[in-house]
Amino acid sequence: MTTGTIHGVGLGPGAADLMSVRADRLVRGARHVAYFRKAGRRGHARTIVEGMLRDDVVEYPMDYPVTTEIVFTDPRYNECLSAFYATCTAHILSLVQRGEDVVVLCEGDPFFYGSFMHLHSRLLPHAPVAVVPGITGMSGAWTASGAPITWGDDVLTVAMATLPEPELTRRIAETDALVVMKIGRHLPKLRRAIAAAGRSEQAWLIEHAAQAGERVRRLAEVEDAPAPYFSIALIHGQGRRP
Repeated sequence: MTTGTIHGVGLGPGAADLMSVRADRLVRGARHVAYFRKAGRRGHARTIVEGMLRDDVVEYPMDYPVTTEIVFTDPRYNECLSAFYATCTAHILSLVQRGEDVVVLCEGDPFFYGSFMHLHSRLLPHAPVAVVPGITGMSGAWTASGAPITWGDDVLTVAMATLPEPELTRRIAETDALVVMKIGRHLPKLRRAIAAAGRSEQAWLIEHAAQAGERVRRLAEVEDAPAPYFSIALIHGQGRRP
């Protein structure tokens, strides 16, 4: 029996014309397309490829059973998501074992803080898996800011706003250039951490980079309400240059 291939396809930060040629070809030619989404939503990855899918495409939306309803430190969080990924893996394997190829749509890059990684580790022992890299959301964010993120020997740190405040403060204070992701309701904590590190005047917030509604502001000018899901904070490095 011929086995199909699972393709984890990076779609980039949100604009279809920032996809790679390979990603475009795979998406347009796919008979089976899978993508993650929040229950009740269309899904950002699916929205990016609107108008690109073939007429006879078979879609497999993977609805997260939980997002922020349970804190990730609660054992139930991992139990719930583990069962979810097992179900998704079984369905995708059932297709490739029939000889079908499956394209899994991935926001940004599949191997950079993405849900596809949890499928990849489960699928890899059982079927061929190919990964197509994509432009990351953070690359879209610093491009939107209009300034290079690093110079010369600058050290770039990528941190999650979900970190404990003291750890977040330490990371911010010790690095030259900074990217902070997963901000959302953690925006007030992030603002405090940046202030404690003495870097408030250097920080920027980029919302919806490379998407409709892109917005670039100094973090000090942003209200303390939860940040939009697609928000990234930046501090640009100021290192060695000719």
